[in-house]
Amino acid sequence: MSLTEINFDGIVGPSHNYAGLSLGNIASANNAGDPSYPRAAALQGVAKMRGNLARLGVQGFLLPLPRPNHGLAQALALDGSEPPQLRAAAWSASSMWTANAATVSPAPDTADGRCHLTPANLVTMLHRAQEWPDTKRQLEIAFGDTRHFAIHDAVPPTFGDEGAANHMRLCEGHAAPGVEVFVYGRTGGRFPARQHEQASRIVARRHGLAPERTVFVEQNPDAIAAGAFHNDVVAVANGHVLFTHAEAFADQQGAYAAIRAAFPALEVVEVPSHAVSLAEAIRTYLFNAQLLTLPSGEMALIVPEECRESPRVWAWVDTMLAANGPIRQVIPVDVRQSMANGGGPACLRLRVVCDPATIDPRFLLDEAKADLIESVIAQHWPQQIDPSDIGSDRLAASVIAARLALLDALDLGQLG
Repeated sequence: MSLTEINFDGIVGPSHNYAGLSLGNIASANNAGDPSYPRAAALQGVAKMRGNLARLGVQGFLLPLPRPNHGLAQALALDGSEPPQLRAAAWSASSMWTANAATVSPAPDTADGRCHLTPANLVTMLHRAQEWPDTKRQLEIAFGDTRHFAIHDAVPPTFGDEGAANHMRLCEGHAAPGVEVFVYGRTGGRFPARQHEQASRIVARRHGLAPERTVFVEQNPDAIAAGAFHNDVVAVANGHVLFTHAEAFADQQGAYAAIRAAFPALEVVEVPSHAVSLAEAIRTYLFNAQLLTLPSGEMALIVPEECRESPRVWAWVDTMLAANGPIRQVIPVDVRQSMANGGGPACLRLRVVCDPATIDPRFLLDEAKADLIESVIAQHWPQQIDPSDIGSDRLAASVIAARLALLDALDLGQLG
């Protein structure tokens, strides 16, 4: 079996809007109430997928969840008198950020030799907590071969679990046994810590991970307070490399030591605070990037355009590249619609190490399928959504029809 890492990007849904529902997400709060542009957002996402398909030769995708969520609206007894945030929760397109879809442990790491996926419960935020049953349903189709995959229920809701956004994997090669790093937060600061330590430990036990190859690290409370609501806003790992801000972890040197004890080959690329402040790193999402191993063996960092527009960030990037370190390319991409809601390139993808032949091929991208998806988006996705549109029957009909058109085009009507 030929194992490779596949990025599964979330297609931005037709109800993409800026309701400011995510406490602790600075961009989401700053843009709350602005008009959104679902068609542009979705096309930006497909363009990013096309780029990585060309670079890596393989790319997957996950589909928007059904919105508006009538089950949630009924449970909330929505009648028009409620606060607009409650109404907007049932319309949220936040499942586009598939880094929060699940935590994934590849077959080389697990006791039974299967790839394990646990959907994130996302209980800290109402608009996200509704996602996991529909996410699990989709994962069970995409990764339905039980000889190779095990799909679990979400962690019990007392313990908040945010999925792969707080999980990193280090390895000599994607098909080799790896060391899995779970990053959790502690409550009591300006913003809620969304990843509970016990949630991480539950996932590790479920997935059958060897204790000597599993590391638990606390996120820096100052980073959470500054707006790093997930670890992937301040750190990302790939292969033997950890790319991190100097203020990512509560005990930075202790975190390095703990990881190195399990994975001696660790190479840390640390961005010092004097070069790029924590605030600037969060504003530009330098670390919310896709760190990829190219077929040549070189690593490339896929960053948002906002990084190139920041003089301090881009100066550091130039210095890093000149130093001839492990990251040899930095490639900006335009995901501005996602960025305005607090999600960069890394938020939009879930990494799964597996044999592509074991995946339902309807979830794998090729150029023809990308053309088809773009055509459906251009024809059916709303061009603009204003805050006053949320909750209207007209918009609901448009959003539902758009999603069903995409499901029909991809022969995935069973998700309707």
